[in-house]
Amino acid sequence: MEATLFYILALVTLVGTGFAITARQAVRAIVYLVNSFFALALIFYLLGAPLVAAFEVIIYAGAIMVLFLFVIMMLDLGHPERMKSPRLVDWIPALVLVLVTAASVAVLAMEHHAQPLAAFSGISVRQFSQALFTRYGVAVELVSLQLLFALVGAIYLGRRR
Repeated sequence: MEATLFYILALVTLVGTGFAITARQAVRAIVYLVNSFFALALIFYLLGAPLVAAFEVIIYAGAIMVLFLFVIMMLDLGHPERMKSPRLVDWIPALVLVLVTAASVAVLAMEHHAQPLAAFSGISVRQFSQALFTRYGVAVELVSLQLLFALVGAIYLGRRR
């Protein structure tokens, strides 16, 4: 059952991200992207990483999407008074993705039984930091460069006026 849920959620993530990329209105793109983030969080949970799933929801679906909305409002992309109101037909793909994600959560909640955790041997902060900056050093630097590029792009877009 978990493999089926995994593939369904992977499909929801891919379709939602595709809709987010091709959406003509930024707010609709954000709705699709938030749905993709929730589906991705459920995938992380299925893979046994509940902390990463919580980070996905809190950081990406929460904070980053609020930041995107703030940037959209700050840049004043389009004039809402000139735009027509969205019809229900325009939101059907988003509603279908949300319903599939919600059904996956319901199935996961009903099927998932709490299992006792295996003996966990904790690691010290020193061991964690050594692994992070030696074994995963390149990945950490790539993520920091991506954040730097995003910051420079946001400053450029904000100061362009």
